[in-house]
Amino acid sequence: MNAPFNKHANNAATHPAYLSVWEIEAYYGESYIVQNVSFNIHEGEILALLGRNGAGKTSTLRTIARLDDPALTHGEIWLDHKPLHEMKSHEAAANGISLVPEDRRIIPGLTVEENLQLAQIAPPKGWSLDRIYDLFPRLKERRKQDGVTLSGGEQQMLSIARALARDIKVLLLDEPYEGLAPVIVQEIAKTLGVIRDQGITTVIVEQNAVAALKLADRAVILDIGKVVFDGSAKEVLENEKLRAQYLAI
Repeated sequence: MNAPFNKHANNAATHPAYLSVWEIEAYYGESYIVQNVSFNIHEGEILALLGRNGAGKTSTLRTIARLDDPALTHGEIWLDHKPLHEMKSHEAAANGISLVPEDRRIIPGLTVEENLQLAQIAPPKGWSLDRIYDLFPRLKERRKQDGVTLSGGEQQMLSIARALARDIKVLLLDEPYEGLAPVIVQEIAKTLGVIRDQGITTVIVEQNAVAALKLADRAVILDIGKVVFDGSAKEVLENEKLRAQYLAI
């Protein structure tokens, strides 16, 4: 069975999606959180998934990553023609999906390097430590330091680096700029641009919508669990009425 394409995506017939989210519905208990959400992402794109608090952004990321909560009850998710919707979370991870959660989940008691090495224990392995340290020289400087004692920005770098230590195809980032100083936000954004240049597809959920839009190629806006906009990031940046209505900026 071939992956379906989002009927709202531009030129879907001539430019097949790399990641296709098709009419997904997901629940937390009896709460209808993700409501018939569809969008496509092409390989190497950065997509900003935006909306107010409670719009269903994190739940959509978690559903793509195939976590048990929220529960997917309808729809399909395809990655490079593979049915993610039929997989468990560990199978999705083995096929290249990596979620970096908002709380970063650095493992206490392990150094920076041990956190990275632990990510590489099970195949498929991704970037080498040397390659990771080339991208994150600050982590190299602190490779013997306990990961949980890093600054917030350094912990975010470690979380992203740990994802790259696996052989990933799609990087899902939940609030990567949360609590970070503007100069660190710029540094993380620059790093994400380098990751895009390596062909890794990225979905970023971020309350700092302007920073996310400046980085992204495209944007999808959710409102109460539904897609209300699917288009270019530039269009959102230039549309004051749209930003005010759905992003409060």
